[in-house]
Amino acid sequence: MPSALPSGADLRGRYVVLEALREDDLDELALLLADPRVYDDGYVMHRRPVGVEDGRAVGRERFLAQQGELDGRGSGRLAYAVRLAVDGPLGSAGTLVGTTSVLEADLVNESVHVGSTLYGPTWWGTVVNPECKLLLLQHCFDGCGFGRVKIQTDLLNTRSQSAIVKLGAVREGVLRRERRREDGTFRDTVVFSVLAEEWPTVRERLQARLRGQ
Repeated sequence: MPSALPSGADLRGRYVVLEALREDDLDELALLLADPRVYDDGYVMHRRPVGVEDGRAVGRERFLAQQGELDGRGSGRLAYAVRLAVDGPLGSAGTLVGTTSVLEADLVNESVHVGSTLYGPTWWGTVVNPECKLLLLQHCFDGCGFGRVKIQTDLLNTRSQSAIVKLGAVREGVLRRERRREDGTFRDTVVFSVLAEEWPTVRERLQARLRGQ
């Protein structure tokens, strides 16, 4: 089937629910952006906010720019608020634990990018990322018919690289000096991907991780 743009509808799992990110979410997101631990492992694309209002500004600039404007030719984004779906050891249902986006949707080439992902450190290494990626990849491959999903990160962010490898994505290589960070330095970007024919294996791998919880 030809690929189609993501719908923007909620994506609900056992542990998390992904909802289209809105202006109303920025106060909560600002608290995550202000946590100094977020920046310890190479997450340096933008400055650490110096207060709630600055945190709102960073969230608005980085995650709400072109929100809902996917055009199928590589522009726009669909950013999600990642919230806990149920009460439990990870926190209360409805708690904002992070954000992630679908970007660079190219319908002709059946390619899309899942990125701009940020979680609060409290939820690192938990079921949040594997279920979030399961929901997103399932939507991109099974719901939208994409043939390739790109996932990338900063070469300095070794924690993020490990998490992507654990998902089952294939490392394609490094784009050197690929983009300028807000502080003026340049980022080397490590690119990974999952192809449609690899998706069943990756899906089972993610489901097995979640069954083990």
